[in-house]
Amino acid sequence: MKKNIGSVEKPIRILLGLLITSLAFWGPETPWAYLGLILVVTGFINYCPVWHAVGVNTNKKIETEKL
Repeated sequence: MKKNIGSVEKPIRILLGLLITSLAFWGPETPWAYLGLILVVTGFINYCPVWHAVGVNTNKKIETEKL
């Protein structure tokens, strides 16, 4: 599993996920707010399967292959 989330996107994804998840406790209190956990988890593991499926890679590190 290659990392496809960059260093700028990672904290944004985690903070937004925590904000959305907090709506489960404060605000409309709907179960949909738990979808924010997906953003938190993908932020911590630096991999997003949706980004992989559409070919997006915000990770700036260039991976070189050894011959």
